[in-house]
Amino acid sequence: MTAVHKDNVTSEHFVVCALYKFVALPDFEAIRQPLLKVMEDNEVRGTLLLAAEGINGTVSAKREGIDNLLAWLDSQPNLDNIVTKESYDDECPFYRTKVKLKKEIVTMGVEGIDPREVVGTYVKPAEWNALISDPEVILIDTRNDYEIEIGTFQNAVDPNTKTFREFPAWAKENLDPEKHKKVAMFCTGGIRCEKSTAYMKEQGFDEVFHLEGGILKYLEEVPKEETMWEGECFVFDNRVAVNHDLQKGSYDQCHACRMPITEEEKQKPEYMEGVSCHHCHDSLTEEQRARFAERQKQIELAQARGEGHIGNEAQEVLRKRKEAKKAQKEAQRQQ
Repeated sequence: MTAVHKDNVTSEHFVVCALYKFVALPDFEAIRQPLLKVMEDNEVRGTLLLAAEGINGTVSAKREGIDNLLAWLDSQPNLDNIVTKESYDDECPFYRTKVKLKKEIVTMGVEGIDPREVVGTYVKPAEWNALISDPEVILIDTRNDYEIEIGTFQNAVDPNTKTFREFPAWAKENLDPEKHKKVAMFCTGGIRCEKSTAYMKEQGFDEVFHLEGGILKYLEEVPKEETMWEGECFVFDNRVAVNHDLQKGSYDQCHACRMPITEEEKQKPEYMEGVSCHHCHDSLTEEQRARFAERQKQIELAQARGEGHIGNEAQEVLRKRKEAKKAQKEAQRQQ
């Protein structure tokens, strides 16, 4: 897999499109099947989440496929003008096509937080450096610890959270509206900051800012010679991380625990491809090791046969079976 600079993109390259929108979708369950069909018809892979509060996800396809998907979304009630960020690759970074129904499109676990009602002040990437250079501003990275480990902004505070659910408790314990008058926050694509800044405003913080479009938009628009970003940006697909050019970075991923790892870390004795790395080695049971080893064996056999990801064909069969059963039940109800 080789990332492609936007200036060299052709119709044969894959567009990787991150998108989200907070909007009232009271009938979000009804959107799932037609959305899935549009994705499948246009060979769009990746995962989209639907909830009563909106839509979120990252997908990939050739240019025409992404354009057709976005046009369909734009034609749906309340789903026009969706926020998108794009990068490019010579391979699709996803194996499957999924549309999932969720309680939240980004899980914070705090009831009543609604970015449509209250949210922080959006700051354009071109204005971000000036804001975070202000000594009165506390800069907070709202991402998880394993994301922050491989890259973040200069002087950013790391909350050391494992999941976004932990952020509200960390903020309550470590931030004070009387002490921290100006708070700037950022995340990968902007969606976590929609909720984190809304939460901070609810907690009484007045001047709360967040990077519009997230790190990905900053890397796209701010020249490297002016950047205040250090390292690479973790992404939730097979690229693992991207560099300042939004091209695939230097990290791989442990397929047991999903943590990013370097080529140097692969040389450690705890690393076994598909089975363990130094992050998870000591926490795995023998049963897990055996299961992961068998999975890796099947992946290698599938690759040797020239097949794609194992399970794609089986997954398609299961999906069709589920659809057939659902249609059968529906027919029975109508009798």
